[in-house]
Amino acid sequence: MTTDTHPDPLDVLIAGGGVAALEAMMALRSLAGERVRITLLAPEREFRYRPMAVREPFTIAHAQRVELAPIAAEFGAQLVQGELEAVDAVQRRAITRAGESIAYDALVVACGTHGAPALDGAITVDDRTLGDALRGLVQDVEEGYTTQVAFVAPPQAFWPLPLYELALLTAHRAYAMNADVELAVVSPESAPLALFGEAVSRDVARLLGKARIAFHGSSTARLEHGELTLEPSGLRMRPGRVVALPLLEGPRIAGLPADAHGFIPVSELGAVPGVDGVYAAGDATSYPIKHGGIAAQQADVVAAAIAAQAGADVVAQPLRPVIRGILLTGDDARFLEAELPDDGEPRSTIGDVPAWDPPAKIVARHLGPYLARGDRQTARA
Repeated sequence: MTTDTHPDPLDVLIAGGGVAALEAMMALRSLAGERVRITLLAPEREFRYRPMAVREPFTIAHAQRVELAPIAAEFGAQLVQGELEAVDAVQRRAITRAGESIAYDALVVACGTHGAPALDGAITVDDRTLGDALRGLVQDVEEGYTTQVAFVAPPQAFWPLPLYELALLTAHRAYAMNADVELAVVSPESAPLALFGEAVSRDVARLLGKARIAFHGSSTARLEHGELTLEPSGLRMRPGRVVALPLLEGPRIAGLPADAHGFIPVSELGAVPGVDGVYAAGDATSYPIKHGGIAAQQADVVAAAIAAQAGADVVAQPLRPVIRGILLTGDDARFLEAELPDDGEPRSTIGDVPAWDPPAKIVARHLGPYLARGDRQTARA
């Protein structure tokens, strides 16, 4: 479809209200202009910028929240509150949980994930509840009531970096308060943050050693009656408290294919196989790393594919993922970057200054500069 032969714009429905959804909206408007008519279907009224939530238990910072209505209006999109539940691919209609039916020419599924506790009896944390869940634990460590804490990444830890941050920040706070505490990280990774490659793993291992945090790699954990058993080593621990990342499940949208965990498979251009006109980006996809920067890159790929479909002079390119992250330690932050080739070892770097601008936790071509603008009157803590 092109604007030369079809003057009506392409109706694009973006389902979601997070990084992938907003980046797709902004990128699509930038690439396709008025060739597209955008509707943003979001389950909440606010976008919550969550990466800094890891600081909440330490009362350093709060997650930033931004009203979605002004953002949608600025990019010429109609905002509809609702949650995608099903897709009628034949009629090209999206069905919301409330039963509303929305027609589309192209649909971008950018829904989030659902979390479930990985260990019964552990404190399950994600970036939605982290502040409330851990504030009491941090206070107990400060006052000496809790002297042993294990931080556990389950087998489906798609983005384990926050767990290392929590361990390092807890160690920094404990030592600042002269509190005696034993900390450990348990992970299925063979080395700390192995997904970033050897250079980053080596540096993070050094940071853990300096903070006197034990690392138990290539391990899964079972928690029973306060005892943590690691497999396959059989090592047993009795930490006073266990903090675990959740097991993640995909959105399981009726009418769309999904893997065993509910995540949506996509092509190299973000198209959902076997379903014409439907794309997916972000945590909803089966891509193994669940991180806002990767979600934004996926959204850019999808936006280019739809813009080309709408007649814009762009050529869609396959995803070439680059992970960029900031590791908060309590002292100087560490800036991590890794290119992820289709095969072979990631090419990674780590340093005390960022290699990207603005130096945000989530690097997104369009959303990043938008959030960095000083006139975001709709933003609040």
